[in-house]
Amino acid sequence: MLAAMVTNTRTAKPVTTHDVEGVVVRFAGDSGDGMQLAGTQLTHASAFCGNDISTLPDYPAEIRAPQGSLFGVSGFQINFSSARIHTPGDQIHALVAMNPAALKMNLGDLEPGGILVVNQDAFTKINLSKAGYTENPLENNSLKGYQLFEVPIDTLTAEANKELGLGTKAVARCRNFCALGLVYWLYNRPTEPTRRWIEEKFAGTPGLVEANLNALAAGYHFGETAEMFTSNFRVTKAKIEPGRYRGITGNEATALGLITAAQRAGKPLFYGSYPITPASEILHTLARYKNYNVITFQAEDEIAAITSVIGASFAGALAATGTSGPGLALKSEALGLAISTELPLVVIDVQRGGPSTGLPTKTEQADLLQAIWGRHSESPLPVLAAASPADCFNMTLEAFRIAVTFMTPVILLTDGYLANGAEPWRIPDVATLPTFDVQHPAPRRNGEKFLPYERDEHLARPWALPGTPGLEHRIGGLEKEDLTGDVSYDPENHQKMVELRAAKVARVADGLPPTEILGDAAGGALLLVGWGSTYGAITTAVEHSRRKGMSVSSVHLWYLNPLPNDLGDILRRFDRVLVPELNTGQLVRRLRGRYLIDAQGLNKVQGRPFMVQEIEAKISAILR
Repeated sequence: MLAAMVTNTRTAKPVTTHDVEGVVVRFAGDSGDGMQLAGTQLTHASAFCGNDISTLPDYPAEIRAPQGSLFGVSGFQINFSSARIHTPGDQIHALVAMNPAALKMNLGDLEPGGILVVNQDAFTKINLSKAGYTENPLENNSLKGYQLFEVPIDTLTAEANKELGLGTKAVARCRNFCALGLVYWLYNRPTEPTRRWIEEKFAGTPGLVEANLNALAAGYHFGETAEMFTSNFRVTKAKIEPGRYRGITGNEATALGLITAAQRAGKPLFYGSYPITPASEILHTLARYKNYNVITFQAEDEIAAITSVIGASFAGALAATGTSGPGLALKSEALGLAISTELPLVVIDVQRGGPSTGLPTKTEQADLLQAIWGRHSESPLPVLAAASPADCFNMTLEAFRIAVTFMTPVILLTDGYLANGAEPWRIPDVATLPTFDVQHPAPRRNGEKFLPYERDEHLARPWALPGTPGLEHRIGGLEKEDLTGDVSYDPENHQKMVELRAAKVARVADGLPPTEILGDAAGGALLLVGWGSTYGAITTAVEHSRRKGMSVSSVHLWYLNPLPNDLGDILRRFDRVLVPELNTGQLVRRLRGRYLIDAQGLNKVQGRPFMVQEIEAKISAILR
């Protein structure tokens, strides 16, 4: 791992700088300790250095959990590297624990011999008791397996700002920047991006600008001058495709995808949504883009949200709504209405742990069966899934392309891991983005008859705008007569319309690109099949295993209903099929039922994404 060593003589005791390929750091503390902010700033600084990055924020489910409690711990993990990475990392190399609860909840993820920085000021008797410690772990030798650094972060922050005259609480809120400054020194990160951010963020309150800058400097200079540190580390610039990049979360990418789709279609964007974790940030982001003809509507409930979107689509807007699993359940009846009326719209389901309220801030992939079949009667619609935070942009565009081309609602699945995680996104050239050929039927003159359920080569009906002369037609949930759209109770007509709607969705598969295989296209001993946010962990595990000479390959599915036309043939080329999912086995059931293959599941429902080593271990076990 070590590529070079440079001696740093700025301190009283020489410090050796090690060049390393990549580092995984996690900040952990109370939800009010600013761990998300510290992690975000480290992300920006690492992007400034040209590293490839991947992040995993971890929010507590309790909004105002008692300070120092185990269920109030907030964390932020970042993997920054000089090589291409696909995940936020497995075991962490360095843990910054701001209190005993943060230490207890996160220590198990720290690699043996890893760097452990603790805020020793927080290890008081009362905080130890809240975290369930009967002894102080800093004093009982239980942490001897790690590089333990006890840093008085509270004291350093207070000393750095004692001349400012700010209150104790205001000063204490700066300690996250003190911890961040120490990490910046430890990993040779530039402080300039964070200094600029502080100056802009608190421009109206000079005292807070100075306090946070002082805290940042105090942490940095503590690392520089404290003789407890004999080493620090450097991660060089990654070799990535040339272009303009920005860090982006999955929810931000989804929001930009919605705006871009509307712009490319020449349509206004209507987004009707009821706030729900972890999808709310899409609404918040879109609300800032009114100048792009974006209309946002915060509905009073999930049913109002989806029905407002149906109305907006009927009126001719590109319309979408966002939710999570519980909200998708509430939207199901109205989704049936959208399927019956054959109107284009997109539903974004940012999946979270369930059932019911479940684990609202944790990730899961357990809405797949609900998305495909979770409506009454025969109600098929296309279901897509994004693979990474940046990929949410691409798949949002694809969801709208399918919705408009086939005149159907589409569900796009992301999850909490993708929504809150971030990675570099290469800003695309606008000229390379798809355009949507949105056409509305022209007015009818001289008694010319309009057939609202006449179909084109995609089996899509016309998108008739209300108020257009001669295009008057019935709309609603009652079954329609083929071609005329009149209300019909005829049994034969109902059979025909059900089959037409199903055939239309099935026809989506005819235009899908060939399924790509990572590994041996001709077949082999083992094929991994993934979907959604498992992409990074599966890809990394397969790459590692292949370098060890194992006969293992993988395919990733972006289209889950309908499945790609070539998937069955690919599956049959391999002796064994393994399907890693963050559920109890939903895609694997679909593959078994559709293709009659003995696919095996690797399932995890812990509110956390797969670690690469978990998948590697399963690959090894199967191939043995």
